Amino acid sequence: MAEEKNNNGLKVLAGILGVILLGTIIYTVSLYQEKVKNEAVLTQEKELVVEDLNSLKSEYDKAILESNATNEELVAARDNIAKYIDSVKAMKADLSTLSRYRRQVNVLKAEREQLLRQVDSLKESNSMIAMQRDSTFAELEKQTVFNDSLVVQNTQLADAVARGSALSLTKFTVDAVRERSSGKLVSTSRAGRTDRLKICFTVADNVIAEAGDREFYIEVLDPQGNVMGAGNTKSLEDGPTITFTKATNFYYENNDLDVCDYVSTYSGAFAEGKYMVNVYDDRLTLMGTNEFELK
Repeated sequence: MAEEKNNNGLKVLAGILGVILLGTIIYTVSLYQEKVKNEAVLTQEKELVVEDLNSLKSEYDKAILESNATNEELVAARDNIAKYIDSVKAMKADLSTLSRYRRQVNVLKAEREQLLRQVDSLKESNSMIAMQRDSTFAELEKQTVFNDSLVVQNTQLADAVARGSALSLTKFTVDAVRERSSGKLVSTSRAGRTDRLKICFTVADNVIAEAGDREFYIEVLDPQGNVMGAGNTKSLEDGPTITFTKATNFYYENNDLDVCDYVSTYSGAFAEGKYMVNVYDDRLTLMGTNEFELK
């Protein structure tokens, strides 16, 4: 009887232990399934965080490419996000860490919005500056064209005035003369009788020419083509140079003016042959040429 009671007790104990074991197994399996589920959720959440960070980085890449000039703040923000991506990928997922990164993603999104607004503002300012610059360049170009036109007009006007104010000769004569004992000068065509050459010309009236003292230059070429009285030269800066026989001075008052001067032989006697006489003004412009012959 006692043995039967012991057997029944053992059966009851075994049943209790079996129930406990079954409960433990069920609880362990439940915990494992919950852990697997949580790990899957954490992995998915981790991937979402990485995806959000990659999206932010792509937006910064696009903003940097569209910017006309490198924006240091955009570059720094993009590089910072790249570091966060590396950190999230390398970390062991847990709820507290992912929550912290999720909050950081929201902060980065707010920072992105602020920076992109600044970039848009800078783009608008740069666009306005570019428009103003283009407008300024256009006005400067117009002004340059206008100034060039004025320079051309002024140059043309100055040339016209210079040409208009240049003096001219209306009469130009050369006579070989000899002086009688009475002092009277008479014309001659004989070289042996010639004492000097009488060179006369008439300066035409010119109302726009400058009145005042003037100096013309007489050049006499002997039959051999040599300048009589050679040794006198006149030149202008960056201009011509002439060798002349004699300079003649007169006062010009914008009216017709007769001017005469005399040239001696400088060598004792005039030679036979053809002579040429040239007259130059004070700008060394050839005013007139005359030829004569002594026999």
